[in-house]
Amino acid sequence: MDLQQKLVAYRRELHEHPELSFHEYETTKRLTNWLTEAGIDIIDFGLETGVVAEIKGAQAGPLIALRADIDALPITEQSGVTFTSKNEGIMHACGHDFHATSILGAALLLKERVAELKGTVRIIFQPAEEVAQGADYVVKKGVLQNVAAIFGMHNKPELPVGTIGVKSGSLMASVDRFELDVVGIGGHAGIPNDTIDPIVIASQIVAGFQSIVSRNLSPFSNTVVSVTKFQAGNTWNVIPEKAELEGTVRSFQEVDRETTSKRMRALAEGIAASYGAKADFRWFPYLPVVDNAARFETVAREAAEAIGYVAVEAIPNPAGEDFAFYQQTIPGFFVWMGVDGPHGWHHPAFRLTEDALSVAANYFAELAVRVLAQWQEA
Repeated sequence: MDLQQKLVAYRRELHEHPELSFHEYETTKRLTNWLTEAGIDIIDFGLETGVVAEIKGAQAGPLIALRADIDALPITEQSGVTFTSKNEGIMHACGHDFHATSILGAALLLKERVAELKGTVRIIFQPAEEVAQGADYVVKKGVLQNVAAIFGMHNKPELPVGTIGVKSGSLMASVDRFELDVVGIGGHAGIPNDTIDPIVIASQIVAGFQSIVSRNLSPFSNTVVSVTKFQAGNTWNVIPEKAELEGTVRSFQEVDRETTSKRMRALAEGIAASYGAKADFRWFPYLPVVDNAARFETVAREAAEAIGYVAVEAIPNPAGEDFAFYQQTIPGFFVWMGVDGPHGWHHPAFRLTEDALSVAANYFAELAVRVLAQWQEA
């Protein structure tokens, strides 16, 4: 069985048995068994789910890491593939089965190339990316100890197979959530002068929030403020006491996260006070920016082109990725991997082209070899 056939079989087995974040027990067992069968060393960091392995090169050198995420989503599959999910209501709708299998394939290839390796490659199969807790959990378990740099990817349905998106700097946005309660005085809808109407006040706050991007941040910033919940009242002739807002902020500049949260709080509290109401603003930091180290951009492109693939300028995406937590600890680089799929991430009919499995495996094996070689030469 050649590598592509093997990877297709592995990926389909993972796809049929998806598991939610921090419940990837069977996925962990499968990956552990496949690595062990290939003679690849498993490193025990005490992870409840997830696997860490290592391929030690024949030559001394630094330790770098390749990372894949392994969890699925609470989505009922509608992809129509023959190997559809057997776990009702759970689906690999973001392609983490593809990520895990591809990085497993890279590990298998690196095992065959130990003579070329000028250092060691740590393979991280990380749990719980979808809830933005897995990377932080892995870091706290010490998995990045002595690791000099880390590399990862996300599949990109918009890109054809054999195309890899490469870009230094911000690639995926920070993700933050906010909640806001505007508390006024309720009363009769026909006698609004005896009330402090939280709906009118909250509406002014929503409009005020939209001025932050245009008037408080640099024209070169990339930030989105979205109010996604506005809830108040329960009948037609009563002005309620409270309005509740909720939403998200996405940014590609870490500095803008703090500016935006401060301005949102000031606007909410100031507008509410001007009407005689109170505003309770709450900010929940979720994910930092995926910020690629510029030092690896050239080698990331060269690795693709050296083995016949196409490297293109990656287009940033405002979705979040907890790979960013690794990059707050050590330098890292994250790429888009073309999979030529008909639907975007988290769609119940999400599918991808399996030819991309061997592309991704070969790419990351080549990238690891080149990074270690250049590290030695630097």
